[in-house]
Amino acid sequence: MSQGKVVKVSGPLVVAEGMQEANMFDVVRVSDEGLIGEIIEMRGDKASIQVYEETAGLGPGTKVVSTHAPLSVELGPGLIENMYDGIQRPLEKMVEVAGSNISRGINVSAIDRDKKWEFVPTVAVGDAVQTGDIIGTVQETVVVEHRIMVPVGVKGTVKEIKSGEFTVEETVCVLTLEDGSEKELTMMQKWPVRVARPYKEKLVPDMPLVTGQRVIDTMFPIAKGGVAAVPGPFGSGKTVVQHQLAKWADAEIVVYIGCGERGNEMTDVLREFPELQDPKTGESLMKRTILIANTSDMPVAAREASIYTGITIAEYFRDMGYSVALMADSTSRWAEALREMSGRLEEMPGEEGYPAYLGSRLAQFYERAGRVVSLGTEGREGALSAIGAVSPPGGDTSEPVSQATLRIVKVFWGLDSDLAYKRHFPAINWLSSYSLYVDRLNKWFDKNVNKYWSTNRADAMKLLQEEAELQEIVQLVGVDALSYSDRLKLEIARTIREDYLHQNAFHDVDTYSSLNKQFLLLRLIMLFYNRSAEAIANGADFDKLVELPVRERIGRFKYVEEKDVNEVYAAIDEEMVSCLADLTAKEVE
Repeated sequence: MSQGKVVKVSGPLVVAEGMQEANMFDVVRVSDEGLIGEIIEMRGDKASIQVYEETAGLGPGTKVVSTHAPLSVELGPGLIENMYDGIQRPLEKMVEVAGSNISRGINVSAIDRDKKWEFVPTVAVGDAVQTGDIIGTVQETVVVEHRIMVPVGVKGTVKEIKSGEFTVEETVCVLTLEDGSEKELTMMQKWPVRVARPYKEKLVPDMPLVTGQRVIDTMFPIAKGGVAAVPGPFGSGKTVVQHQLAKWADAEIVVYIGCGERGNEMTDVLREFPELQDPKTGESLMKRTILIANTSDMPVAAREASIYTGITIAEYFRDMGYSVALMADSTSRWAEALREMSGRLEEMPGEEGYPAYLGSRLAQFYERAGRVVSLGTEGREGALSAIGAVSPPGGDTSEPVSQATLRIVKVFWGLDSDLAYKRHFPAINWLSSYSLYVDRLNKWFDKNVNKYWSTNRADAMKLLQEEAELQEIVQLVGVDALSYSDRLKLEIARTIREDYLHQNAFHDVDTYSSLNKQFLLLRLIMLFYNRSAEAIANGADFDKLVELPVRERIGRFKYVEEKDVNEVYAAIDEEMVSCLADLTAKEVE
């Protein structure tokens, strides 16, 4: 280990000299308390270190020791259900050691070293294995089977394989490598957080991450392995959207990163997630969730690390063949940490004081998402979908973080405070949001849900856009100046907004809508529009038409339970045809 001494302290930034043997991104220990830091700049023998803990009391002459190892996370059984801080220290263990006011210099293992896990081997003596191959499994929770993989860079033949209960540090397998040497494998491995885990092949994002949220799945879908941004001002529902996605998205593992969020909001997450029932299994949602909590009052440098810690853990489960959903709330706070550290390093500022490399850092993070074929002889398919909340000041998405994010992600769910104040949730603005996956995913929806899916969606979006144009005319000259066909468009667009795009997260049935139910509801709305337009052309009375009782039945279709949707759909469709036929017949008489 190389040792230096502090010459300058500037908040979380510490400069130490005598560090010529250290390397960029080495983890260091500062002072006798062993504060954790990471080298982020080298100039001669001077190293600039971002310290992940409070630096009050440090001064010139304080010793700094380099570990000559990058910031890494521990990967193995024990990750699921855990709550970590930004540098993967388990919060519950820290409370046991230091009480509720966590002091600095605490050194606790990320994964419990004493707990024994039941290891079930999946290979036999004499089997040839390589990087990524599964040598055994551990039932980590009732929901998640933890697959123990051969570490990166290791290839050989199984000499010995054990079975039974072991800690994460005990040897469970011995390999004879190609050069004749032996390698002992445990159930735990380490991985540097700033390095993306390797894979065999990245696949085309051509299947959706089904969320059960109508405005997302139908209008602005995200692909499995895709990336999305959720920008919105204070109070517009970013966290509620991410909670809904965590609970209902078609993902087997959820990694939730609270990056620089308010303490009370993070407390709600930590309390709510264990109580939320997983709709897929009936167990607690925590049985397949990992939480990383880094509140706004924690040292700012740890925010920067928390994003990388979370995505590295997510990549590990992706490599096992799982579909993983990562929620980062919010990347704006992470960018603010970058800005603060950049300012203390006296780097040339970019737009609004953010560092010039803001865009490339965001790209490095989001590009680690994807649907991939993992390393190993089996060729497992795993997916990592990344959804990042953005908190632009005052809701202004023209600021640098939002703009840099939009250049990278392919889905933009723009939250609107006006919609939130009108109690329209999710408050995703259908005119400003978009998804660049739509064309590719429409083929999947047309094939796997219904051949009219993409037609339905296109017709509904067209109506919503025409409504916005018509509303401008209405504000100038009033609704009576419009033709009956245009007034019908306004009525149907309102139905789409209020009955389809609006979804009650707290309603037992409406909180989740299957793809089939989404299609049938929108199909009913569009059938009513097309048949009504035809009836008006045949002389039907407009006022009587919009007051037909069948409209209310269509609106309440979203509260129909999944098992009854096909039957109720057929009944409403039949009633609709009958009502419109009667109305047209009366007008003809």
